[in-house]
Amino acid sequence: MTKRLFWEDPYAKRFEARVLEVRPKGKHYEVRLDQTLFYPTSGGQPHDTGRLGEARVLDVYENEKHGSEILHLTDRPLEVGSVVEGEIDWPRRYRHMQRHTAQHILSQAFLRAGKWNTVAVSLKNPIFTIDFDMTPDEAVVKEAEALANWAVYANLPVRAFFVEEARVPLLPLRRMPKVRGTVRVVEIEDWDLAPCGGTHLRSTAEAGPIKVLGFERFKKHTTRVYATAGWEALGDYRKKHEALKGLALKFASQPLEVPERVEKLERELYETKGRLIEAERALAGLLYESLPGTRVAAQVPSLALAELAKRLSERPETAFLLVAPEGERVRFVLGKHPEAPLDLGGIFEKLRALGAKGGGSGARYQGILPPSKIDAALQTFRAHPVD
Repeated sequence: MTKRLFWEDPYAKRFEARVLEVRPKGKHYEVRLDQTLFYPTSGGQPHDTGRLGEARVLDVYENEKHGSEILHLTDRPLEVGSVVEGEIDWPRRYRHMQRHTAQHILSQAFLRAGKWNTVAVSLKNPIFTIDFDMTPDEAVVKEAEALANWAVYANLPVRAFFVEEARVPLLPLRRMPKVRGTVRVVEIEDWDLAPCGGTHLRSTAEAGPIKVLGFERFKKHTTRVYATAGWEALGDYRKKHEALKGLALKFASQPLEVPERVEKLERELYETKGRLIEAERALAGLLYESLPGTRVAAQVPSLALAELAKRLSERPETAFLLVAPEGERVRFVLGKHPEAPLDLGGIFEKLRALGAKGGGSGARYQGILPPSKIDAALQTFRAHPVD
């Protein structure tokens, strides 16, 4: 059994251990030690990384056949029987500890706010997730976030201890353990008591701030909550503040005035779109009157393309090809009235031979043309025989 030093002192960064076994695994090596500070992926908490001597530790996991053994995946072999110095990636470990302790705080906060029970946890990302056995309720989410941060400011001590299986039913645990035998329990004084094998902070104050970033219905009767905590919550705030401050500069306003400015822009954009639609219809109407006949081939402004195509497709026995330069590309619409005696599919194949891209069927085709092929496309349409 690998001695788990991370349980004895989760704040330790370096240790010495004897190499018991080394075996190849693909391009890497599995190393088993007599003791380790490296936490293996377990209970939703990601594994530690770092080094063992000159070898980099890439992954840490428990032996599938012998769960009491911990294996370290390294980029180079170590000598069996040697004593090696190990060092964990401390910033990574500390972020994981902040996430995990924050998750315990939040799980208890949701239990108190709305009797929501935790059913699943993922701590692998800075924005971690907790799944609860209830449907979404914004009021519960807001209250739980407030309660969680109250627990942070209360600076409550956090400790871990082991209890025998027979004593487990006597403890007011938030949830029952999934393991048998001796059970490790993590206690947040006067706040939470839960079975857990993860690494945790010394006090709730180190987990703050805790911020719920969102929630959603995940399954039929389940809510998934997205949250961040500690240094990662501060990093999230810093990025968002910088983004908001940058927008405020563009609006020549204060950061908290940005939403009002955006709402004003949205109203103006809506009004502008309305005027643009009116202009499209007016321009299409003028062009429609200037393009008589039942076979229309014309280059038109991009603004009027869609509306003009709609109107021409409603003109009895009319077929048309409209091309509209738009920046570095040329849009086209090939269409006809249902009674127009013209095979548009055959014309479209000829346009494709000119380099056109797009698609359609029956009475309408559309896409883009090479700018140099506008005249050739219009002439192709004019010259195509009536069916």
